[in-house]
Amino acid sequence: MRRVGITLASVFGAGIVVVGIGVVVLVVIAVNSIAGIAKSSAADATPTCPKVASKTVGGMVVPAGPIAGFCQDRLVNAASVIQAAKALGIGPHTQAVGVMTAIGESSLVNLDHGDAAGPDSRGLFQQRDNGAWGTYEQRMDPYTAASMFYAKLVKVPGWKTMTPTQMAHAVQINSDPEHYAKSWPAAKAVVEGLTGETVPDTAPQG
Repeated sequence: MRRVGITLASVFGAGIVVVGIGVVVLVVIAVNSIAGIAKSSAADATPTCPKVASKTVGGMVVPAGPIAGFCQDRLVNAASVIQAAKALGIGPHTQAVGVMTAIGESSLVNLDHGDAAGPDSRGLFQQRDNGAWGTYEQRMDPYTAASMFYAKLVKVPGWKTMTPTQMAHAVQINSDPEHYAKSWPAAKAVVEGLTGETVPDTAPQG
C-alpha cells in the first residue's frame, strides 16, 4: 500500500508539472500573438512608401509620403480635393472636410466600382449615378468630383455651424452620420502637410 501511495503521489506531482508547463507555453504564445498584432498595426499605420520624385498639384508639392499613413498615389488625390476647394474660395477647415469625406468613402483611392449600398457609386466620393452627380467621367475625375461635393455642401443651410462629420453627412447622406469623424485627424494632417496651413477644428463664421 505504501508503494502504491508513493506512485500516486508521483503521478499527481508529475501532472502538476505538466499543467504548469502547459500554462507557461500558452502565456508565451499569447504574449507573442499580442506583440505580433501590435507590430502589424504599427506597420499598417506607417507604411513604407515607394521612393518617388515629388509631384506638383495645384501649386502644392506632393511628397512620396507617408503623410497620415498615405503615400503619394493617394496624396495626389487629396491635393486635387484641396485644389478644388481653393478654386471656390474655401479655406483650410473645409478643405479638410472634403479630404475627410474622401478618406471615409474611398481611403483616397479613385475607385472605379461601388459597393453593396451603392453598386453604381464611383470615384473618391463614391458619387451615385442618379443624375445628381454628373457623368461617369466627372465622378471619376478627382478635381471635378470634389468640386461637385463642395458645391452641394455650401448650399446646405447652416453648414458652417456643423461639425466636420455632420457637414460630410449632409452631402453624402451616409447611414451613420458619425462615419466620417474617425477620419478627421488624418484629413487635418494631410491638408496641413500639403498646404503648410493650420486647419482649425471649427469652420470660420465670417
